[in-house]
Amino acid sequence: MKKISALVVSAALFLTGCVFVNLPAVTPLVEKTIGGSGADKVLIVDISGVLTDETRGGVLGIQTEANLTARIKEELTNASGDRAIKAVVLRINTPGGSVTTCDIISHEINNFRKQSGVKVVAELMDVATSGGYYIASSADRIVAHPTTVTGSIGVVAFNLNASGLMEKIGVTNQTVKSGDKKDMGSPFKPMTEEERRILQSVIDGMYERFLDVAAEGRKGVVSKAEIRKAADGRIYTAQQALDLKLIDSVGYLDDAVEAAKGLAGIKEARLVTYAGPRDYRNNIYSSAAPKTSATLSLINIDPSIYGKFGMNFMYVWMP
Repeated sequence: MKKISALVVSAALFLTGCVFVNLPAVTPLVEKTIGGSGADKVLIVDISGVLTDETRGGVLGIQTEANLTARIKEELTNASGDRAIKAVVLRINTPGGSVTTCDIISHEINNFRKQSGVKVVAELMDVATSGGYYIASSADRIVAHPTTVTGSIGVVAFNLNASGLMEKIGVTNQTVKSGDKKDMGSPFKPMTEEERRILQSVIDGMYERFLDVAAEGRKGVVSKAEIRKAADGRIYTAQQALDLKLIDSVGYLDDAVEAAKGLAGIKEARLVTYAGPRDYRNNIYSSAAPKTSATLSLINIDPSIYGKFGMNFMYVWMP
């Protein structure tokens, strides 16, 4: 009888067009074990992709994951409340990103270290440049994969001048402004020398902050003057970075885990990560990289950099 009733209900829903769908949504992170054993834990935190706080939507524009800083803040908050977590490994695989996003993540990591006393080790993966290195310098120790590309210390603001093209196709710039510097950096007009000097002064200030943060994080290992010599924007191999004292050692992700256990004074630990309830995590290489659609471009500039209107200041390497 129950089976017949269920069939009748299902048929009625089908005929009336009523379909119930569980849409994806942002959910609290849960702990998942990805290796090791023991009562103590080492947390793996994934920092990957271009670092911006752009909110990613899914079906019907519904938000399917927290923005980057919110996710990392949630992970660090969870770790602070778990006394079994003795160390954190930051798995960094990013060319960098927004100046502010990189600075917030660095700030949150520093606060976590100071308040919890938990040791943090950064493992630089494929690419860990500019903002990626900015964040890594907040760790107690930096390990780079043997084939890592790092460095590119500095600031860039991408800007295009389309005024010549507009003139050719008969488009006129009719911007109305309250002051002559209000549309400084606009792609609709050439940049004046005075405007360039103003923007350069902003970039110089952000560059000095980068050097200050890196020097503070690497205090006792390398001076600000030494970092400045290496900070002309160029990239480095892992060995070159080690020679310049930008990192502490060259090794694999499991070496970073061992370094974290050593700093924490433990021999055995369960390796854990935080992820969505339905996200699959099997081992230390399971990635939480942002889900982006495939794009093809003749120049290697991530679309998210131009996702906002206006000029964006970036700690990023995008050749």
